[in-house]
Amino acid sequence: MLLVELRELNKSYGPVKALSNLTLEIPKGSLFGLLGPNGSGKSTTLRILCTLLAPDSGEVIFAGQNALKNSREVRSKLGYVAQEVAIDKILTGRELLQFHGDLYHLRREYRDDRIKKLIECLGMSKWIDRRSGSYSGGMRRRLDLATGLLHEPQLLVLDEPTVGLDIESRSIIWSLLKELRSQGTTILLSSHYLEEIDELSDQMAIVDVGKVIAKGTPEQLKNKLGNIRVTLKVQEFSNLGEGERVRQLINHVDGVNDVVINNFQGFSLNFFLDDPAVIRLVRDKLESEGFEIFTLSESRPSLDDVYLQATGKTIMDAELEVVSTRDLKKEAKQSMR
Repeated sequence: MLLVELRELNKSYGPVKALSNLTLEIPKGSLFGLLGPNGSGKSTTLRILCTLLAPDSGEVIFAGQNALKNSREVRSKLGYVAQEVAIDKILTGRELLQFHGDLYHLRREYRDDRIKKLIECLGMSKWIDRRSGSYSGGMRRRLDLATGLLHEPQLLVLDEPTVGLDIESRSIIWSLLKELRSQGTTILLSSHYLEEIDELSDQMAIVDVGKVIAKGTPEQLKNKLGNIRVTLKVQEFSNLGEGERVRQLINHVDGVNDVVINNFQGFSLNFFLDDPAVIRLVRDKLESEGFEIFTLSESRPSLDDVYLQATGKTIMDAELEVVSTRDLKKEAKQSMR
């Protein structure tokens, strides 16, 4: 049974196309992962779902309702934890939770009982009565998560919930999310951490430049590539054409799935296969064409491989592109002053 349907969402900020016909279906009771680099459109998608931002076109269906036309009712069933933590530094953590409970119009007895349970679940008892201005990043993140859970929402929407956190805080949040899922809460988790999506998600989608480029369970997406990932480095390419020739030579070996040039400067390629005996055929093919193999390693396919195969770049490369674009835009604006 579907709880959320996002249908052909489009959103632009001036000339920048943030979402392009993005479509997602989120089953009730699942922990759904949304993976992609910063700038891929994840946060825009979540804000539209939570009725905080209007799409240029498209539909948002929540529990059979049109969320864009019934925003007040839908918001009462959502818990949204944004990427940027906004906390009043003067109030204590407990006071902030009480304040948010009042905003949800919770009965005082129910509110205080929920606060007590969340303090225990998130390990906040030692510092919850200190002023929040003294909290570390991990403490602030746990408190922000508690505010999103106060009213026991049907859907918990998390935008990069563990970014920048220490190992202990991340482990506590992971354990809580698994427990919430087991209790029937539907969770939509946006992240650019591969291991987080792989560890937690029942189903997932990979987003790139505002589009869904792959969806399924983490295992399904990885298994589509093959059982074995091979990373191979050969002698230095004299030019890009030579690198492409090596790629095509490997790609024509029977039993090899799509070959991706991972790094021209590092002269490395990734390819996928099911039968390890095919590796010997690849070696023979390259050596017969005069290409010397420097290193060859085998591993299980990862979600980064799925992204690399779909886009020709890793998630880290995609994030570096976003940073570079932002820097160029900033330099352009400064030069115009």
